[in-house]
Amino acid sequence: MTTAPVELDLPDAKDKTDYIPVWDVVVWDDPVNLMSYVVWVFRSLFGYDATKATKLMLQVHNDGRAVVDSGPREHAEMSAFRLHHHGLWATLEKR
Repeated sequence: MTTAPVELDLPDAKDKTDYIPVWDVVVWDDPVNLMSYVVWVFRSLFGYDATKATKLMLQVHNDGRAVVDSGPREHAEMSAFRLHHHGLWATLEKR
């Protein structure tokens, strides 16, 4: 038994969406800031609950870095700027 061929319609160019790159905001470990302060910054800037903020802080402490936010470049740049303003070392990485 065989099936009849089915003709497919190709999408129009207007149906395509532009790819928007995603940027990760990486916080790096430093010997200056207290762990409790880093948790407070993550909670204050990103609205994370205590559990998530503590998990991210421990990742920074143990692994040397953690991705704490992501989004379009302008959003990521603003997040990094805010982290710098609070004395944390943050960089951007393109996914």
